[in-house]
Amino acid sequence: MNIEQIYKLYSQSYLVDTDTRNIRKGSLFFALKGENFNGNKFAKDALKNGASYAIIDEEQFQTSNKFILVSNVLETLQKLANFHRNQLKIPIISLTGSNGKTTTKELINAVLSKKYKTVATKGNLNNHIGVPLTLLSMNLSTEIGIVEMGANHLKEIELLSSIAEPNFGYITNFGKAHLEGFGGVEGVIKGKSEMYNFLRKTNGKAFINSDDELQLKQSEGIESIKFNSEDIEFLEVNPFVKIQYKNQTIQSQLIGSYNFNNIAAAITIGNYFNVSLEAIKKAIENYIPTNNRSQIIEKNSNQILLDAYNANPSSMKVALENFNQLNSGSKIVFLGDMFELGETSIHEHLKIAELASSFNFNKVYLIGKAFSTTNVKNAFIYNSFESFKNSTDCKTISNSTILIKGSRGMALERILELF
Repeated sequence: MNIEQIYKLYSQSYLVDTDTRNIRKGSLFFALKGENFNGNKFAKDALKNGASYAIIDEEQFQTSNKFILVSNVLETLQKLANFHRNQLKIPIISLTGSNGKTTTKELINAVLSKKYKTVATKGNLNNHIGVPLTLLSMNLSTEIGIVEMGANHLKEIELLSSIAEPNFGYITNFGKAHLEGFGGVEGVIKGKSEMYNFLRKTNGKAFINSDDELQLKQSEGIESIKFNSEDIEFLEVNPFVKIQYKNQTIQSQLIGSYNFNNIAAAITIGNYFNVSLEAIKKAIENYIPTNNRSQIIEKNSNQILLDAYNANPSSMKVALENFNQLNSGSKIVFLGDMFELGETSIHEHLKIAELASSFNFNKVYLIGKAFSTTNVKNAFIYNSFESFKNSTDCKTISNSTILIKGSRGMALERILELF
């Protein structure tokens, strides 16, 4: 069965599922494989739970005409998503970057949804599976699609761009993220710029922060819509970012000056798509981050800045610098290991540890195997979360402003339970 035929089946419901625990009636089930699972084995359950057909790639599981045998389920999912994208004929905005892409995606969606029926990547489902699923979650009523693209090695953004075929693109920044997979910062720049390569080849457009000279250089030859700190003025952050745009002051609920560019990008994109200034202001002011991303939590007498979803040297640096600038009394920092740094890990953790200890914070806690190699002064260092938990009494901390930041694998949100 070819893609056109599979598409006819998909278009009966515009529903695709990959998990038998959450099957929607009439959906197409794609029996994906992973290191520790084989979706083909669950295809029968998917049909039993309400799926209309199951796409499989192992002949032994094809026991009726409800099982559609293909050579590769993942590749079929990706081809179907690309075919569907071209039937929709709507603007697709893609974005990537080392830091801030999920928050920026959420802000763009908040702004554009004030005027259009939008569909955006859910959470951080931004890889070779998540991007196709995002595209296939769009239907004939969708007016604009917003697709986040993540990558930890070269050629990944190239693949995702070929699937989503974006008309517009935005790269938040080039930073020290996934250095192990990319082979260093130059690899990060090359890998993320694969989006620019696609836009250049297809005559797409890019939204560019013209204060970032590297973005200007990498996007040469692409029609661009630019913004900078003169057009959109940063006013203050204490702890929330406040900006001035045209005749409006916009008070966000996002902490950290590093979120200024994320907000500015959303404003620029909203303005390009003719969303009113009043609607843009309302969307940004009403957006509240979730999922351990730049959240402010009041607990007992403490104000906690929880940013424990992800971390890399670039985001750690700006988070610490921003925290240092806040006007508050007692400041306490909890930092967890940064992952996927490869051979640079020891060096990058030492730089962050030294930066944290150089500020006049009341206490600095460094948690994880990588941070345990740093041996800096003015810091409490633990080689694991368990050793930290067993030797630190957080209940004694009061009337303080607290920063919690680390990679997802560290799960530092567990610290909240200790207060």
